[in-house]
Amino acid sequence: MASQRTERLSASPPLFESRFLDFFSRVHPAIPAAIFVPVVIVCVALGIERGVSVPATIGLFLAGLLIWTFSEYWLHRLVFHWEPDHPLGSRLHFIMHGVHHDHPNDRLRLVMPPAVSIPLAALFMLAFYLVLGAPTYLPAFAGFILGYLGYDYTHYYLHHRVPKTNVGKRLREQHMRHHFQDHRYGYGVSSPLWDHVFRTVPKRRSGT
Repeated sequence: MASQRTERLSASPPLFESRFLDFFSRVHPAIPAAIFVPVVIVCVALGIERGVSVPATIGLFLAGLLIWTFSEYWLHRLVFHWEPDHPLGSRLHFIMHGVHHDHPNDRLRLVMPPAVSIPLAALFMLAFYLVLGAPTYLPAFAGFILGYLGYDYTHYYLHHRVPKTNVGKRLREQHMRHHFQDHRYGYGVSSPLWDHVFRTVPKRRSGT
């Protein structure tokens, strides 16, 4: 029985009838790093080359990381868990996030597909540029993207490893409670910061 349950949680169905389209809904976990680590390096290097001082680069980079944690929380809460009362909306929700809740251990659906992550990254990059201007936006965006990578790989790790550190154990407990206890709590994956701020930390049931 346990093996059947594990198989059910791991294997997820095709999201599209077209094999070509469905191919792009699954992604090996190494792909986000292959795409975005160079982006982080290039943005930091270009920012410094174009006149952003090293102390300012560090500060902007850390600010970008913090902005990511805020964005992660609200994307997860408002977008991924948005369930409109309409067949098309329900279908869209299942493609974006519902399939992960139904099959949380599918290794090929634990990091964001490039078909989604690249357009989203481009939109956020534009937002950083419009708010901060050039070249200041470059190190801030680099920090934001590193935060995204931290989210992707923390998410993968929490589903497929058993953390040994206290921080890892707490993150895993919070995320598993989000999945299996009440998905209205625990929207932060890489950081519980905003769950504490907005009072959505998963509640422990009596006896657990």
